[in-house]
Formats: sequence, structure tokens, C-alpha cells
Amino acid sequence: MLKLVPCITYWLIRALNRTWTIRETGREHLDNALAAQEPAIGGFFHGRTFLLLRHMTDLRKVNWVSMCSKSLDGEAMARVEEKLGLHVVRGSSGRDGLEALQEMIQLVRSQPGFGAGLAVDGSRGPRGHVQGGIVRMARWTGGRILPMTASANRGWIFRRSWDRTFLPFPFARVEIAYGSPIDVPRKLNAAQMESIREQVEDSLLELQATVDELAGFSDEEPVQAPIPD
Repeated sequence: MLKLVPCITYWLIRALNRTWTIRETGREHLDNALAAQEPAIGGFFHGRTFLLLRHMTDLRKVNWVSMCSKSLDGEAMARVEEKLGLHVVRGSSGRDGLEALQEMIQLVRSQPGFGAGLAVDGSRGPRGHVQGGIVRMARWTGGRILPMTASANRGWIFRRSWDRTFLPFPFARVEIAYGSPIDVPRKLNAAQMESIREQVEDSLLELQATVDELAGFSDEEPVQAPIPD
């Protein structure tokens, strides 16, 4: 299954992507981030990964490094992402996450032309809540956080998954949006790190509302899940 499923998923993503009509909002933010000397640290919601993967790996100005968990699902996803051209490190917010983040930081700092892509709500959620890893990544690489997200006018919602993964139907209209890059100083105290984390979260929630409206997408569940008591 670990050989078959990633292969099928890879070709499915490629085939679907060729049928989608893609429109971008805020493309100048992406172009400026890729043209800057500082590495681009792309931040997106976990449930929108499939909408962004193929599109982002088609960009020729940057090599992306991402993180996948060490679970069986993570192994399958890592193989898909590697087929698409990403460099993948293994770990998650719940397991070996610190070591994986350090590996990503070292790679981005040591390899010119590398950027990082992080699902900001981690591998377990809660959905739509930005965790602190992306702030630490930008802080220690000198990179700038680039909020990005996507939506579509019609598609499948995987309602049993914690992130409500969304995959557009064939020939769907896909909206991709990029927010203003967020600078992260090297010297930060805890309150400042929390402030930047909130800024990233607010930017992504606003971007998600924008692309959902442009696409005409709606879901009975909110983008941001309630935090369990």
C-alpha cells in the first residue's frame, strides 16, 4: 500500500491540476518574496495542502522543503511530496517535531534558493490555529513568512479528517491568494513571538475568507475549529 497509494495520489494530483482553472490574488507578494535575498517561509492551513502542492512545486525560482509526520499517513504523504519535487524532513508537532524543525532550518540556511513550506496548524490541529513553529523557522533562518491559501468553487471535503481536507473536482475554478510577507526579527521575547503568531493567523483567516468568497465555496464547519476544553 505504501508503494501504491502515493503513486496513485501523485498522478491524481497532477491530472487534476491540469484540469483546474487557477487564478491568483496577491501574486506580487509571492514574486517579491521569491526575489528577496531572505528565504521565503510559506505558511498555509493543513486542509488546503492538496490545492497548493502541485502549483507551488511548478515555481522554478525556489526549492521547497516541507515536513511530514512519522506516521504511516505521513510516510505516504512524504513520498507524494518527494515525487512532486519537494525535499521532505520527517517529524510533527507531536513527535520529533523539534528535530525536524531544526533540520529544516539548517537546510534553508545552508542551501541558497531553498524556502520552506509549513502547514501552520501542524499535523494534528486544532484546525485553523497557527502554531509557533513557523515563527521559529522564520526567526532562525532570517526568512519572511508568506501567508498563502486556496479554495475552489466545487470539490470533495474529507469530513472525517481533523483538517477537513479539501480537494477540488476536475475542471474546478481554483483561487489562490498570497498575503503580505511578515518580517520576523531575530531577537524576540515571548510576547513578541505570540504577537507575530497571531498576525500570521489573522492574515491566513482573512485570506481564506477572501478566496472562499471569490470561489463561491462554503462549508458547514468554520475554517477555525473550536479549541477543546
